Amino acid sequence: MFGLGELAIVLIVVIALLVAKKGPELARSAGKATRILKAEARAMKDEDGAPADRAPRIVRGETAAPGTGPAAAGTQTPPAPGSGPTGGTPPQDGRP
Repeated sequence: MFGLGELAIVLIVVIALLVAKKGPELARSAGKATRILKAEARAMKDEDGAPADRAPRIVRGETAAPGTGPAAAGTQTPPAPGSGPTGGTPPQDGRP
């Protein structure tokens, strides 16, 4: 019925029709991905030359490790209420 040559031609035509329909969309997506990759590589390169005392960049939705934020760079946080020598809540069982 069909030989190997005819089957190859039919496959090439089918692939060409699919690429013609989805090709521009795939090329656009590849271009966006390339731009994002280049921008991230440039940002990483710029970060490597940054001074070490600069506060870390916190991106919304990410978690920072304890002790790595701006408060760890020398500023002190106020103590928790009741943790000082003069304050606190009395015990609930009635003993002084």
